Formats: sequence, structure tokens, C-alpha cells
Amino acid sequence: MKKRAQVSVFIIVGIIIVAAISLFFLLDGTLTPSTGGSSEISPNSYMESCLEDKIMEATELISAQGGYVENPLNFTFKFEDEEDYKGISYLCYNQNYYNPCIVQEPMLIQHLKDEVYNYIQEDVRNCFDDLTSSLESKGFTIDARYRDFEVELISKKVVLNIDAEITATKTDEIKEINDLKTFTSTEFYDLALVVQEIVSQEAEYCNFNHLGYMLLYPEFKIDKFETGDTETIYTVKYKKTEERFRFAIRSCVIPPGI
Repeated sequence: MKKRAQVSVFIIVGIIIVAAISLFFLLDGTLTPSTGGSSEISPNSYMESCLEDKIMEATELISAQGGYVENPLNFTFKFEDEEDYKGISYLCYNQNYYNPCIVQEPMLIQHLKDEVYNYIQEDVRNCFDDLTSSLESKGFTIDARYRDFEVELISKKVVLNIDAEITATKTDEIKEINDLKTFTSTEFYDLALVVQEIVSQEAEYCNFNHLGYMLLYPEFKIDKFETGDTETIYTVKYKKTEERFRFAIRSCVIPPGI
């Protein structure tokens, strides 16, 4: 009799656990079609997966070219261990001799946000349209409104805040999805802060003590390369991920022969 009572208790507990799990998935905003197997679509996860490669492509390109996708004020150069010449943008520049360089992007972080935004804006809209199509293929009737998105750079991440609404209807089920958000892991922002500090000191002191900085912040490796002409190329690398940000400066240049 006691064993039967214990079995009954275990069955009841099992039913409660299953019900709790089912309720969790019902309330967490994940769209789960009632037919067609166990496939699910989480709108945020879908957008994140769709955009991750493009965001990384954007940050890598911008970082390799001195903070720009395209910029006429650049220095074309090829390092010995690299195959191609690249236009490395000046983030601090003065064409005159002796004078300290002038910071080209005083609001560097905002500038980088704008560069990423312009590079991925078409892809964000395309991924949103693909999301609504995927939901429709699962049997949902979709009413969608896409407005715009915002790029946010924070430590370790690029965040997209997507201003959009989706109403997904299926039989008696209605799901409201508002303000999608994606997170992409990258050191882009953290590298940019170091770059910002280098540029600021070069503009003020005509120099940056990169060796001293690396002692204080050993997670970064900073290479300072004098080209032999009038340019200095900095490469800032985050050691753990090997992500890097490279840029050029022309500052306090001494004329040849002096």
C-alpha cells in the first residue's frame, strides 16, 4: 500500500514538472507551431543567428581599415607577413611638419556605430523579412511592421535594438513580438577605447607610451610601427580572441635632413 502511494506521488510530481515546462515555453515569447513537429522559432535568436556573420564582417573590415569602410584619407601599406595592400585610415593627421596631429573622429565610438549601421542596414531588413516568412511557413498569419534599428557598442558585445512589431496569429493563439534585440560577442568596443586613448595622447603629446600601457593592461598587445616615411601605424590586439584594430597617424613630423 505504501509503495502504491509512493508511485502515485511520483506520477503527480512528474505531471507537475511537465506542466511547468510547458507553461514556461508558452510564456517566454517563443513561437511554437502546433503542427509540423517540434520545430520552434525564437525571433531574437533567429535575428541573432541571421546577422552574426555580417556584424563580425563589419567589425573586422572597419578595424582593419582604421575605423572606416571607405575613407579617402588613408595610407596604403602592406606588412611583410600579409598578402595584400590595405588603405589604413588616419585617425589623427596633420600634413604640416612639427605640428601635432588633429583628431579626425573626436566622437570615435559614435562614428563606429554609424559605420556598422551603414554596413549592415540592408541585411537587418532582409533578416527581418526572412523571419516573418519563416513564421508564415509554420502556419502563422503575420502582421509585421519594421521601422529601423540602433547599433549599441558595449564591452564584449555589439547590440542591435530593432524597432519592429510582429503579430503572429494561429487558430486561437496570438503572439505579440516587440522590439527585437540581438547580441554579438566581439571585443570591438574594448579595442576602440584603447584606440581612442592612443589618438588622444598622440594629439596632445606627439607620443603614446604603448609599453607602459601594456604593463597596466596585459590583455592587449600594441604594436607601434614607424613606416620610414612620415606615418606611424598602430595595431591594437586583444590577445584572447586575436581581434585587432589598426590605424595610422601623422603627427609632429620632422622634415627630412634635419
